[in-house]
Amino acid sequence: MERTLIIVKPDGVQRGLTGEIVRRFEARGLRIIGMKFMIPSRELAARHYAVHEGKPFYPGLIDYITSGPVLVMALEGPGAIEAARNTIGKTNPVEAAAGSIRGDFGITIGRNLVHGSDGPETAAKELALWFEPHELVNWQRDTDRWILEDN
Repeated sequence: MERTLIIVKPDGVQRGLTGEIVRRFEARGLRIIGMKFMIPSRELAARHYAVHEGKPFYPGLIDYITSGPVLVMALEGPGAIEAARNTIGKTNPVEAAAGSIRGDFGITIGRNLVHGSDGPETAAKELALWFEPHELVNWQRDTDRWILEDN
């Protein structure tokens, strides 16, 4: 099982798309193991986006992600990172496939609704940044036998 971090950004929350976005991940077969609704502090945002520090868009990115509430999720499943990223769609919504979150609901990069971890190391780092270990719930979903093959 792989884990990934998903953030429904302030534009997704303000547009009332939170439920639809969560629904898409669950319908895909990913299991929610952690979730919280919060307004990120500037310190947390700076640590999350540290890789972009010094880039021209960095100050605006920090202002944006801290401008309102976000929904933060930890998801789990086989190939969870790639499955989530395919569900989200390309970073630029006009290039994202129809049927993806960004392809269906986005139009600009600066308001692209959702963040998803881009690899296993990033996912581990981001999950540890946004969630304490006790906030992640290990559980078995009854429908998993209809979603996952036994290996």
